[in-house]
Formats: sequence, C-alpha cells, structure tokens
Amino acid sequence: MLDIRYMREHRDGVFAAMAVLAATDAPVAEALALDERRRQILTEVEALRAERNTGSKQIGQLMREGKRAEGQALQGRMSQIGDQIKALDEELARVETAFQDAMLRIPNLPHPDVPVGKDESENVVVRAEGAVAEFDFEPKAHWDLGVALDIIDFERGVKLSGTRFYLLKGAAARLQRALITWMLDLHIEQHGYIEVYPPYMVKSEIMVGTGNLPKFGDNLYHDAEEDFWWIPTAEAPVTNMYRDEILDGGRLPINHVAYTACFRREKMSAGRDVRGIKRGHQFDKVEMVKFVTPESSLDELHRLIGHAEDVCRGLGIPHRVVQMCTGDLSFVSAAKYDVEMWAPGCGEWLEVSSCANFMDFQARRANIRFRREPGARPEYVHTLNGSGLALPRTMIAVIENYQQADGSIVVPQVLRPYMGGLTRIG
Repeated sequence: MLDIRYMREHRDGVFAAMAVLAATDAPVAEALALDERRRQILTEVEALRAERNTGSKQIGQLMREGKRAEGQALQGRMSQIGDQIKALDEELARVETAFQDAMLRIPNLPHPDVPVGKDESENVVVRAEGAVAEFDFEPKAHWDLGVALDIIDFERGVKLSGTRFYLLKGAAARLQRALITWMLDLHIEQHGYIEVYPPYMVKSEIMVGTGNLPKFGDNLYHDAEEDFWWIPTAEAPVTNMYRDEILDGGRLPINHVAYTACFRREKMSAGRDVRGIKRGHQFDKVEMVKFVTPESSLDELHRLIGHAEDVCRGLGIPHRVVQMCTGDLSFVSAAKYDVEMWAPGCGEWLEVSSCANFMDFQARRANIRFRREPGARPEYVHTLNGSGLALPRTMIAVIENYQQADGSIVVPQVLRPYMGGLTRIG
C-alpha cells in the first residue's frame, strides 16, 4: 500500500508512475477523492463536537440562571448536532471502507532505477553466467525424457486431478526432494537464513498483506466455508509472521527460508506452457524472505539475487539475470530481477526465481514496523523475497542439461549425497 501523504504531495508523479506501469485502471483519482472527503468529514465532525461540548456547558449555565426557554432551545440544537454527527459517522465508515479498498488496488511505485518499457520484450539482461552446453546429439525435452525413463507420469496425473497435474515417480520424486533439501541446507548453512515451516492455508488478511488480495483473488484457491486461502507461495505466510508487530531494529535484517507446496489456478496463463511440468496448479518452491531497514534494502536485493544464483552455480547450470522493466513489474514490486536457467530440450530460458524489493509496500499492508532504539518512532520495514529456487522448473533444467545420448540423466554432484549416492538415472 502506498503512503497517502506521499500521494497527496506527489499527485502528478503517482499518475505518471501508473502510466509507465500500464496500470491506467488503478483507482488513484478515486482514492485521492475519498481521502479528501474523509478529511472533510473529520473536520466537520470535530467542529460539531466542539460546538456540542460548548453548548452542553451553556445549557447548564442557562438553567442555573433561570433562562429555561433559552436552555431548551439550545438543547434542541444539541439534538440536531447529535443527529448530524451520527449521519457523518455513518458516511465516514462508508468512505473509509471505499478508501481502503481503492488503496489496496493501487500497485507499488517503480524504483527510479527500473527501466521504462512497455512489456516483457523490453526487459534487460543484466548478466549471463555459464556456457550453454553443446550436445553431440539432439537434446530432448523433459516430457520425452521423463516418460521414456518412467519417472514422470502425465496420464495418471490427469486421471487423478485433471489438466496441469502430473506424477513424479521413483528417481524423479527423489530428485525433487533432493533439490529441496539441498537448497534449504545451502541457504541455512552458507547464507544464514532461518528456516520456517509455515501453514499452507492462511486467512484473508494474510493474502491482503502480501498483495495477493483483493486484486488477484481469481488466481487463488479458496475454501469459502472457513475462509482459508491456499498459498501461492511461502511469501504469504512468512511475510505475515510479523504482522502487526514492532520489531527491535537490532534484529534486522531478519532472513527466513521456507519450503512449501504452492497452489495457483493459472488463469492468467491460460493456453501457455500446456506441455510438460513447467506450469501447474500445484508445485513446490523454496522461498527466501527478508525484513530489512529502508536504507539497506537495495543492497539486500542484490544479496538476495546472489543467493538465488548460488543455487544455479552449485548445480552447474547456465543462468542469466534479467531486470524487469516497468511494463513487466508485478503489482507489489518496486524493483524485480528474474534469475533464469537454460533448458536445452525446451530451447528456452526458464524463470526459476523472481527476486523483488517491495520497499514499505507490503509492510504498510501488514503493519510491520521496527524501532531503531528504545522509545524511537516506529518505522515501516522493507520486505524482499525471492525463490531459492522454484520447482519444477529447476527440475526441468537439471533433467535437460544433464541428459545423455542414451537417454539417461547424470545426477549433479551436489545432489548425490541426497540421492543415496546415485550418480545416474537410467
């Protein structure tokens, strides 16, 4: 959520930002108008209450002086004021609700360093690392390799749950589990993150806190009876761990890592990536979440990107870092970089991590603050998150980069201790 004071003082700048974000439907004008009406009502109510307080004292004085008629007339006026205050309070409640709803639908402002661009075609490749492997045979896609090795079962996945579901069997199931455990160990032991295991279902206000609601409700799975939402990423529960809290500034930065299953309807990607395991309704992910001071958040963003890249380096898979332009920023991001791995069978770069700096946008929605020292004024933290990494795209990259001419798959060195010493899937 944006700071309404900033919006009042930089009205033109906010509208300009919405234009470069291609967010022309963002209710900025509505929010500003409701904010103005809200302040008008508060001013009117304050004046009426002051008049009522003064009048109440005058009534007693008039009665004591025997001026009964004047006192009764003033009592009538006080009754009118009471009715006016009641009506204004009711209007204020309606205006406040509409104002909060409008504010929740306005995206974050892009950081000045974010390049202006109309869509993903204008994103900027910042760097690439690792040589793309050259095969002396035609590399296959994971959907062919997995079926041939009987480790990915698409037909039974569809039988169980429908399209965009699949089964991992045998070595593939173990490979995914090995990737998850190794990535968690890497972030905990080498990068200093504290692991958490959060719920996979959360309350509505948790989704509001991270910006998933109200705008993206159609892409989430919801249990209407108990109002639980299945998480689209561990970012939702982990970020809200400190909801409505004031943190000790000496604890910052706080770095958490979590493994969860994730659930998305994928309505926004209808018709895309329908083959293979790239885009499903259920998938696994290791997520990194940071709570930091405002002045350190840009440095922490690049640190976060480096932690995601370390996974690519450890697996020995070529990767690149891509900066999102304004037209491809997410709703909540002030700045965002994707880490992409090369998949030779699919013939494309696969996004395995989106590393984003939200600045104070999520912290305002979730009311997460910190004090630099005892007694100091509370300030909003800056929050960041990034996958470290996302499955199953990391699985795809491993399967396709480590495939052999005979159709087998070599297990990356770092994963072998987690695979019981297995060196090859064949």
